Amino acid sequence: MSSSVLLDSNSGDTKDLRNAGLREIETRFGSQATRGRDVVEQHSHDESHHLPGTPDIVVYVESTEDISDCLKICSRHQLPLIPFGVGTSLEGHVNALYGGVSLDMSRMNKMLRISSDDLDCTVQSGMLRKQLAKELVPYGLFFPVDPGADATIGGMAATGASGTTTVRYGAMRELVLSMKVVLPNGTIIETGGRARKTSAGYDLTHLFIGSEGTLGVISEITLKLFGVPECTAAATVQFSDLHSAVSAVTAIIQLGVGVARIELIDKAAVAAVNAYSNTALLEENMLLLEFHGSEFVVNHEVALAGSILAEHGGTGFTSSTDQSRRTTLWQARHDAAWAIRAQRPGGQIFVTDVCVPISVLADCITATHADITATGILGPIVGHVGDGNFHVVVVVSHEDEEEMSRVESFNERLITRALSMGGTCTGEHGIGVGKIPHLLHELGPDAVSLMRAIKSAIDPMGIMNPGKVTAEQ
Repeated sequence: MSSSVLLDSNSGDTKDLRNAGLREIETRFGSQATRGRDVVEQHSHDESHHLPGTPDIVVYVESTEDISDCLKICSRHQLPLIPFGVGTSLEGHVNALYGGVSLDMSRMNKMLRISSDDLDCTVQSGMLRKQLAKELVPYGLFFPVDPGADATIGGMAATGASGTTTVRYGAMRELVLSMKVVLPNGTIIETGGRARKTSAGYDLTHLFIGSEGTLGVISEITLKLFGVPECTAAATVQFSDLHSAVSAVTAIIQLGVGVARIELIDKAAVAAVNAYSNTALLEENMLLLEFHGSEFVVNHEVALAGSILAEHGGTGFTSSTDQSRRTTLWQARHDAAWAIRAQRPGGQIFVTDVCVPISVLADCITATHADITATGILGPIVGHVGDGNFHVVVVVSHEDEEEMSRVESFNERLITRALSMGGTCTGEHGIGVGKIPHLLHELGPDAVSLMRAIKSAIDPMGIMNPGKVTAEQ
């Protein structure tokens, strides 16, 4: 069933079929299923500016078998199904555009296995990022992907998430070894094993990473882990202009300095963070860096980075190994989006997400900053500049049609600029509903047609998160 069939969900036959499916779900899941208004509304949206889509019912699954049974019912009754983690995504991924079932994964939050010897673990996909971090502490291990929000591990895999540590450790695409996935017809598959490399057939693991719930439901995930470094240091440095700051980042990466994180917070974002988080950061364009390793290695890398930053005009370079200081700095960085939103009470954030090769990053950010000024919008810049990814965090009012039009035009220009430089329309947030036209522009019609063929082969009824990623608009 294509999304065009789903659009006809108000026809008599379709409505009867759906109602029968909803009743069967309630019979099978009992108290695990609800049509309660508040719960359904909670599952109608994520953190994005995109309009909500309300599901007919929410099902709290507790096992892979629950997922399989729910999908079998949905398949029989042509009910759309949308996997739901905690709703922290930013492109309308969980919005139930055609109603149906919101499949809440929050109760599937158990650690299933940890191997200190192999540096890996297997978790249920509803486990939260911070919960995983706590459970790894006794083993002296950590999982590095840090998107800021306390997202579920399954949601992070489904959207191909990354974050502040990607420059050293990689994103979800590099750190997932294998997954257990439930297909739209209820079949349960394993995409691989625990070996660190394999040449066994098609790469099913990476097919489902970034698929955003359009191909199946991720049930369990096996992750690569790392030992907690002996020494960790955080550093900050200020720049009077953005181009110099980003040029310094490019030099650090090209010279192979071992940074674990290197983040940009522009002057406007720093001011917002100070007001929101009660910090006293110097209100200039700022780079926030972190270094991992032995004490000797960290001291060497900090000194090397400091000299490079000074050569590019950086001032006030300071570093610290104090954990409370580091925690405060990184919490301030992760609070940046909410701090910016707080600058305009009642506003909604519209977060852009382009990524370009680092050699052109300074030019891209400089041109974008000029566009922000010319457009007259509130849009501070933050970014994981060590890997070429940055965000403009715009605060908008949905009721102001003229403003929304200006912001959408700005976003179109930003994406066009990034694509012209060999970049992408989304470095880490995914396509969802908001970036569908840009996927076509980025990859071309033949590549998107191939994606649609894969979608059709795996999900011929079109029930998996319809209206997202490869949907025709």
